[in-house]
Amino acid sequence: MINSSGTSLDSFAVSTSNREGPAQYGYSAAAARHFDAHPPEHHHSSQQNEPGRVVRVDRNLVLTAVGTELLHLPYPLDAGVPVTGDWVWIGPNRAGDRQIIGILPRRSELSRKRAFADSSAAQVLAANMDVVGVVVPVDRPLTHNRLERTLVAAWDSGAVPLVIITKADLADVADDVVGKVILQAAGVDVVTTSAENGDGIDELLAHLPPHGTLLLLGPSGAGKSTLINALVGHQVQHTGEVRAGDFKGKHTTTSRELVPLPNGAVLMDTPGVRGFGLFDADEGMGEMFGDVEELAGRCRFSDCAHLREPGCAVQAALADGTLDERRWISYGKLQREIAALARRTDAAARRAYQREWHQKVVVAGKSQRSAERDSSERREEQRSQRKRR
Repeated sequence: MINSSGTSLDSFAVSTSNREGPAQYGYSAAAARHFDAHPPEHHHSSQQNEPGRVVRVDRNLVLTAVGTELLHLPYPLDAGVPVTGDWVWIGPNRAGDRQIIGILPRRSELSRKRAFADSSAAQVLAANMDVVGVVVPVDRPLTHNRLERTLVAAWDSGAVPLVIITKADLADVADDVVGKVILQAAGVDVVTTSAENGDGIDELLAHLPPHGTLLLLGPSGAGKSTLINALVGHQVQHTGEVRAGDFKGKHTTTSRELVPLPNGAVLMDTPGVRGFGLFDADEGMGEMFGDVEELAGRCRFSDCAHLREPGCAVQAALADGTLDERRWISYGKLQREIAALARRTDAAARRAYQREWHQKVVVAGKSQRSAERDSSERREEQRSQRKRR
């Protein structure tokens, strides 16, 4: 292929296998092939271009691993907004310094709805992780809905979810919590750890592919920082106290950041997440609630509302205990949340919703008028009977 200047574009696709990548931060043969498949735009092409990875995104600068260096680089001018974990092309700028000239397509991406209620936009939290570790501490009550919605988002990211139970040495109820989580996690692997004692660390690392990236996701005070220190082998994160009254901890982690592990893998820590609003998570819902959706597909009517319709497979499963009522309620709540978000962003979905409610109102109005008419006719009949007497 030839561009307008007569230069072959193929000459720009120099194999990254001959370049030094940030091996400490997950750069491998697979990452090199990913760079090969996505060369920088031709106007940026240069033998000086290097592969890099975003380690942390600060307010004004992007901490980026390039070769064996860590560089604070400005935000790219025209390459998009980077997030922690992104693979990026680094090239020279006009002043001779280095800059981010391209962001590679993400192989996985963890997103959530932005925190403020009226927003319908996605907030990308991290990219290119292989495993999303959902951290569940045993020293506080298990919040089923929170666990399910987080696992839905993890499935939807394109990574593999993993439930990591922490602080198993602190509570006598650890076995009970583990049992409940296994039931709740719907086929997701569960690893029990005690970072203080070093228990479960090797098992956790065994779930990571070579040079893979593990993202830890959980509330503040869940023991993520202590777990990171155990995985790294020395203290790299400060740990804080957890209040006994409400089980809340201080945010000892303040930004998403990559941390190299001794075995060549990479860990991505995140600040404690108080809420996890789902954003366009249909695939994640299918993975997490596949049994519920299969049941719904067995109903006699394709538009079954799963209330009192004849032949409703969902109601039959609830009645005989095959489907847990709490799980069904959680599924409905998450589906309504996703549908409400879709209506904010999709005019067609909004019109369909309005038509549906209009039909319900019309039917309800007809039923009300019919009931009033029947009542009036009964009263008239009663008056007629009294007159005949």
